[in-house]
Amino acid sequence: MPDQKNLELGIIGLGKMGGNIALQALDKKIRVAGKAICKRPDLEEKGVKVFTEYESFISYLKKNPKLIYLSLPAGRTIDKVLEELLPFLQGGDVIMDGGNSFYLDSIEREKRIWNKNGIYFLDCGTSGGLDGARNGACFMVGGREEGIKIAEPVLKSLAVNKDGYMHTGHPGSGHYVKLVHNGIEFGMLQAIGEGVELLYKGGNGFNLDLAKIFKNWSNGSVIRGWLVELMEKGLVRRNFDDVQSYIEDTGEVNWLIQDALNKEIPIPVISQSVMELFKSRNKVSETYKAIALMRHGFGGHPFGKDEYIAKERQTSRINKI
Repeated sequence: MPDQKNLELGIIGLGKMGGNIALQALDKKIRVAGKAICKRPDLEEKGVKVFTEYESFISYLKKNPKLIYLSLPAGRTIDKVLEELLPFLQGGDVIMDGGNSFYLDSIEREKRIWNKNGIYFLDCGTSGGLDGARNGACFMVGGREEGIKIAEPVLKSLAVNKDGYMHTGHPGSGHYVKLVHNGIEFGMLQAIGEGVELLYKGGNGFNLDLAKIFKNWSNGSVIRGWLVELMEKGLVRRNFDDVQSYIEDTGEVNWLIQDALNKEIPIPVISQSVMELFKSRNKVSETYKAIALMRHGFGGHPFGKDEYIAKERQTSRINKI
């Protein structure tokens, strides 16, 4: 782990992910300031310095160049915040977009901000869910080498371990790698969900204990992993029959499928997983209940319909494929 002495980070957006990253930064002795629309007493009482306007937020950060992490919804929100933020920054400062922005949007933003302002813009794919944000995340980051060098000490400190951070390459590559990651995630969720339905309905009247099975699979089986562990925990904590099978998502994997179609790259498993997600909105199924349970476990995603997420699904990509 790098030396945390004098490390400093500004975070814009103190929701579930940004707030947890701020708390982790405090734990790692990183001086942190947060910018939010309104005060956050829940974070402030834990030591996070929260500002509601940009001038005092940036003034609180004493180290130069400034390092700013955006934890915001993809789409026009990013551009609006950049427009408001950039007048307070100087050439050589670094902005990291830690959300799930479309990689072509990130390429366009990086080019515009660098050419006009001389400010580094890094596309910082961030994975690990709420637990990762709080205790150690996985970062896959694209951008210019000089900007990466400035951001690396903080990102390495906030990563789960030394291999939980990587510079993926050119601008846009971090968000592209994260997009592919999310596609793989969808395929894995679908496979596990179908397995749950087989255990629930199949067999020969075995009346299987699903939670114990997933606990067993978490210990030495070929399919062991965090999603299997989350399935076991979800089954223990909730009555599975009461879980809603309607799955909302913000639509990133749709972009991946469209991109693959244009480049004639076959991705049948990922494509079918998205079709199944669409079907979850019209059909009740144990498969979809299982996926909803796992998604809630790693990302705090809601059960059932959510108008805000449904709207974000339509607005989070700017550039067309």
